[in-house]
This record gives sequence, C-alpha cells and structure tokens, in this order.
Amino acid sequence: MPKIKHTEISKGIDIVDLGLFVKKEKVLILSDMHIGQEAAMNSDGILIPRFQFKDLKKKTRNILEETKPKTIILNGDIKHGFGGISREEWKHALEYIDIIQEYGNVIIIKGNHDKIIEPISKRKGIDTVDHYLINKDIYVCHGDFIPDDCEYKTSKIVIIGHEHPAIGLRNNNRVEKYKCFLKGTYEKRRLFKEKNKAKTLLVMPSMNQLTEGTDVLSEKLLSPFLKQSLANFETWIVEDKVYYFGKLKGLLKE
Repeated sequence: MPKIKHTEISKGIDIVDLGLFVKKEKVLILSDMHIGQEAAMNSDGILIPRFQFKDLKKKTRNILEETKPKTIILNGDIKHGFGGISREEWKHALEYIDIIQEYGNVIIIKGNHDKIIEPISKRKGIDTVDHYLINKDIYVCHGDFIPDDCEYKTSKIVIIGHEHPAIGLRNNNRVEKYKCFLKGTYEKRRLFKEKNKAKTLLVMPSMNQLTEGTDVLSEKLLSPFLKQSLANFETWIVEDKVYYFGKLKGLLKE
C-alpha cells in the first residue's frame, strides 16, 4: 500500500486523505460515511452499481494503517436514511465499526441523518454523543447546528462535517467537482454588538465516494457555521493527493 502523505491544515492537525489526524493525541476524525446510500438510491429507481461500501472500507483501512490512531471519531451521518435503520445500513454499519474497532476506541457523534443510530452503537458497546472535546481546545461536532455548551465556548478550534464541501473547477464548458477541506474562522455575534472570540473552523469532506459535495463557490450552503462570507477561507482539494488552492476569493475571481 502506498504511503499517504500528511498535509498540515492547522498546527498539530494533518489532512490524511479524507480524514483529519490530531497528531499529539493520535485521534483520527472521519465524517459523513452515509452508509446505505446506494440501496436508498436503488429503491428510488436510480440504478447504480453498489461499489461505494467496498471503496469506503478500503479507503478507511488505508487511513487507519497510515495513522495508527488510539481514538477514531465518526463525525456524524454514519447512515444515510433519515428514518429507521434499513437492512443494508444495519449490516454495513456494524461491519464498518468492526473494522475501525480493530484500531482503537470509537466515538460516534450523531449527525442529522443519525436520529436512530443507538441500536447500532449499543450493539457495539459505543455511546453516541453530540460532540467530542480533544485536549480542551479542539471541539468536534457534526455542524448541523451551532452548539452553546461550555466546552464549545472555551474551545479554540471547531471541526465539522455535514456540508460535504467541494470545489467546482471549469475546463472549457465542463465543471468537475473535487472534495475539499476548508479552513477559516467562525465568530458568533451577540446582542449589543458583543462578540465571542473567533474560532478556527475546519470543515471536512464526506468519506462517501458517491457524494460529490456542495460546490462552495456556487451552491447554497447548509451548515450554519458557513452562513458567512467564505472569501478568506483557505482550501485544500483532495484527489490523487492533497493540493493547496489558497483562499477561495482567488478562485471566485477566475
């Protein structure tokens, strides 16, 4: 297996393929697996080959082998369906967790697609949480709402998924989307113009290969963390390797 190159996105935090690795604490963060999406699309009449889960397992194992983490955080949307657990979600989510548990302790953060995830997590002896704090400073949450707990307020770095960020690059009349990481700041303004201290915001792409993602240059964004100008956000595109593309305002001008 070829070695995966680490690319630093913030001090002590590396991009490793589609994951983030907090080096000192040896914590690996993966986001938005959307297990069961293929079956859901097939049932809706969209006939696609069922390759995604096989690819997800391979990519995940490669990242795990490269990082050798002590803790693995699944940052929301482990399953795809909003309602109950489908047969495919049940089978494949359990298999996926089995693979990850070979490498370290697993933390599941509930995403907006994970309203019913506890039967799966309890089967594997895993508690589900709304967020996870690493070394007091790094706050990991799915990103579908703005937290208001004490750990969030005192954190310095926030890591989210949910958005599935991507960049659309034009080649003549064709636009190709590429999964990407974003780095910027988030600062919640309060009444009477009081402000919280700005936090570094890291946004992760989806692990799901079927999900191209939201083109942050042209499409409407979902996460409340990103309801702001992204012009000064830096971006790293993930393809055969990680490419630094600078600030989004440079791409917007092109």
